Amino acid sequence: MGSFSFWHWLIVLLVILIIFGAGKLPRVAGDLASGIKNFRKGMKEEGEGDKPAGQAPVINQQTPPSGAAPTGTPADKTAQH
Repeated sequence: MGSFSFWHWLIVLLVILIIFGAGKLPRVAGDLASGIKNFRKGMKEEGEGDKPAGQAPVINQQTPPSGAAPTGTPADKTAQH
């Protein structure tokens, strides 16, 4: 079983033309190309949504001034009473 020769491909092409007709082939090829483009676009959009591993979300925290007790400590509770 060797590779296909020119005559084999010609016969395959003729059978495809007989089955589908010459008018449907460009539409089928266009649909196939459109499907491939949509697949690539979907893969690209999926990849953009992923965050790189090791990158932690940034949390906006304010540090208390030096010498001040952090919130939630017993010193704050006694000052409130």
